[in-house]
Amino acid sequence: MLLIAMSDTTRRGFFSRISSGLHGAALAGLLSRDLYASAPRSYDLSPKQPHYQPKAKAVIQFFMNGGPSQVDLFDPKPALDKHSGKVVRDVNTDVSDPRAAGGLLPSPFRFAKHGQCGMDVSDALPHLSTVVDDVAFIRSMYGEHSNHEPALFLMQSGRIVPARPTMGSWVAYGLGSENRNLPAYVVLDDPKGLPINGISNWQSAYLPPMYQGTRFRTEGPPVLNLQPRAELSAPLVDAQRKLLRQLDEMHRVERPNQPDLDGRIASYELAARMQIAASDALDVNQEPESVREAYGLNDPATLTYGKRCLMARRLIERGVRFVQLYIEGQIWDNHSNLETSLRYATTKTDKPVIALLKDLKQRGLFDSTLLVWGGEFGRLPISQAEPGNKEAAGRDHGPSGFTVWLAGAGVKGGTVYGATDEFGHKAVENRVSVHDFHATILHLLGMNHRQLVYERHGLQERLTDQFPARVVKEVLV
Repeated sequence: MLLIAMSDTTRRGFFSRISSGLHGAALAGLLSRDLYASAPRSYDLSPKQPHYQPKAKAVIQFFMNGGPSQVDLFDPKPALDKHSGKVVRDVNTDVSDPRAAGGLLPSPFRFAKHGQCGMDVSDALPHLSTVVDDVAFIRSMYGEHSNHEPALFLMQSGRIVPARPTMGSWVAYGLGSENRNLPAYVVLDDPKGLPINGISNWQSAYLPPMYQGTRFRTEGPPVLNLQPRAELSAPLVDAQRKLLRQLDEMHRVERPNQPDLDGRIASYELAARMQIAASDALDVNQEPESVREAYGLNDPATLTYGKRCLMARRLIERGVRFVQLYIEGQIWDNHSNLETSLRYATTKTDKPVIALLKDLKQRGLFDSTLLVWGGEFGRLPISQAEPGNKEAAGRDHGPSGFTVWLAGAGVKGGTVYGATDEFGHKAVENRVSVHDFHATILHLLGMNHRQLVYERHGLQERLTDQFPARVVKEVLV
């Protein structure tokens, strides 16, 4: 023990010497709360405890970017046939180009009731119609913007502005991953092109970068630069990694309490571990021919989307928390040639999506996996056509009322919730906001949307922090 003679020391001397003894240890203990209360926590992808017992362990989101038409797929409106061609002023005020706006446009597709629940589905989705007793439709979704860019930001991050963490990033932040060799959040985008807003659709923004979506490709190497150079021997690669870990740790020790640095180092370490795990997870050639056929891998029309659906199943089997599938460009953005363009989108996706749902059921994974299907908005019930070309009519963007569906963990199958008006324009009954939608998904994962927070600049940031949000318990068991 170091004894200090208080009578013959200066104030400066006291504080310079006290840290060497028991007095310093006691003082540090007393002050530690104040000294380190604001220090950033460390971040990683280790499994985290949810707020309460979850229904879902993983999410697969079929993001149908472009805006699927609810009145042609899920929400039949006989009034469109009865009043075909009629101009409805309330609807026409929402069009993006008044010169192309026409009257009410009946659906070219036929609706029929399916399953024990008697769910209405159009003939554009023959495979979905076989599983409606497992699906909950929300027909009363509504958004805030009619342009793709802000509508996509809203659906992904809860705001119509960029630079906000996406829902997948929040899930990765809140729950981590059950497989340390794979990311918590994986994105399977289309080889034909990125969606509108590009990689911003899976950004982590101000959350540490390890929580952003990791792109896995379906053609060529799943991740660029995944494999080490072939000319390096295994012992040399191991020695390089060991040296790199030592250098990283030295760098980290000299720069404590920097979550961005911690996250960057963790991302590099994950990339090294992924060299084996990712290649195995995405190798669909390991699947029997019967499974490949069911997903449509032998049909050019369904090959690329079917392959990604099969990859999604293999990823969640291995502990990935959130898998997001995108579609090429804007194939649901049916401004013209409605029947032809919409059938192209449904033909490409319907069979693979339902094959995945049935595969999960067969493997005992359906009750622990949440399936989410939908786009950033829907379509208007009126025609849209260039002057003099009404035969090629389509539909304009419709954010005021559209449909999404959920299936799997915790979802009450065979359910229809909410309704739009007689023409399918606006959500009028049991309206569900995007924030309600996010809160419901977090709830099924065992997270309270108000308690999932990230402290930044003295604020507690949330996925659902802009507007009040509620869990849509009416579609849950």
